Amino acid sequence: MDREQLSALLASPRLRRWAAVGVFASLISTCSPSLTPLERIQQSGVLRVATYNSGTTFFEGATGPTGFEYDLAAGFAEYLGVGLKMVLADSPHDALKQIQRGRADFAAGLTITPKRSERFRFSLPVHRIQPQLIYRVGRKRPRDWSDVSAEVVVGEGSSHAERLRRLEQQGLDLNWRETTEMNSEGLLSEVAEGNVPFTIADSNLVTINMRYHSELRVAFEAGEDESLGWAFSRRRHYDSLFNQSIAYLWELKNNNTLFEIADRHFGTSDNSSYVGAAIFASQAQSVLPKYRPAFEKYGEEYGFDWRLLAAIGYQESHWNPHAVSPTGVRGLMMLTGATARFVRVNRLDAIESIKGGAAYLDYIKKQLPATITEPDRTWVALASYNVGYGHILDVRKICEQHGDDPDKWINIRKHLPKLTQPRWHRKTRYGYARGYEPVHYVRNIRSYYDILVWITSQEEQPDPEEVPEPLPDEAPRRNRSVDIESPIL
Repeated sequence: MDREQLSALLASPRLRRWAAVGVFASLISTCSPSLTPLERIQQSGVLRVATYNSGTTFFEGATGPTGFEYDLAAGFAEYLGVGLKMVLADSPHDALKQIQRGRADFAAGLTITPKRSERFRFSLPVHRIQPQLIYRVGRKRPRDWSDVSAEVVVGEGSSHAERLRRLEQQGLDLNWRETTEMNSEGLLSEVAEGNVPFTIADSNLVTINMRYHSELRVAFEAGEDESLGWAFSRRRHYDSLFNQSIAYLWELKNNNTLFEIADRHFGTSDNSSYVGAAIFASQAQSVLPKYRPAFEKYGEEYGFDWRLLAAIGYQESHWNPHAVSPTGVRGLMMLTGATARFVRVNRLDAIESIKGGAAYLDYIKKQLPATITEPDRTWVALASYNVGYGHILDVRKICEQHGDDPDKWINIRKHLPKLTQPRWHRKTRYGYARGYEPVHYVRNIRSYYDILVWITSQEEQPDPEEVPEPLPDEAPRRNRSVDIESPIL
């Protein structure tokens, strides 16, 4: 290009526009350098954490958002002095995609695997888990992989699928497949119902689901212990945010808070053990008389059979006024601090706790649609009290979609477990819930109530018309064994 051609090019309007744009971009770059993710979080005041709905990660509980990963993320946001936004993913695999798409600052609730570690940088481990092969009672227990001839089903893109591929590369001949229809929790339910022969699930999730699926059994450990961690982008400008996560988690580990949070969600308690009806009946004779006057007083005041309130009290605390759960609920009726303040009682006082439980159940019951009549109204109120009113509204819509009457507890009970399955809870307003919990919660209380009705009927023989009849959807129930679960409000 000669001098004349170069002069003409420099004088062209297009080049002047390009030059102006370049100078402007240069000025912007000089005056406002690109923010690191940590600086952007501090400037916006919001930490975005991707995870998926699960009983071990994040879900909407009766009193608001909860879950192991949610509690950890909320603590990290507080550590950074910002708010928290949970970015809901469809699966662990999808949670990683949210990082790549720039929709989340990191992903939580992920098993640290070799393949994932090639693409993402992981934090300190937040929890240790054991992958386990799960089957249904009644099927012959396999002792190792050579005994597993029936199909093993796992979630697509899961760490379990990655593990099975590694086993095949080592020469094992396995019969397995991946599915996009269900997550690990849904597959555990399918195994419990006999629809799927085997699945692999993490030990923390198995512990939770065995409370509701007594048919589940652990065949053997399906691999070495693994760690859960937070996944970050490997790009260098994430260094400052990643380092802050290391400092935060290290602090939690050193002061034992990390263990306490894990125990709160995955630990067992005395209330989760199984007891027989005979033990309950014995305690009804030895412990209940002390609190019976209060149950009778507030049962009459709020329009409940006192024996129902007593059954709730046993389900919650075994009538222990000093009971405390890892989640912070306390007292004989195991009220949260917020609930106690709402009904204006001292939850540490046994009598006031009984009053508070009756008052709050009455409040919940009055929120239900007028179309729900007794006795369904009481059972739906108990379920709402346990899992949260929003989830009950979601299940009522699911009932309608199936052509079932949403005012009947038998139908709500049937569809509540669907809230553990992504294909259903993704379509709802309030999302995932441990749908089996309220089913068992109500069932336990009804069993205790039946026993108390029988016990009190022996004190004096009433008019036969005054004795409550077994409800048609679960009759007969009197001789059923009773299981106790952790109190959840």
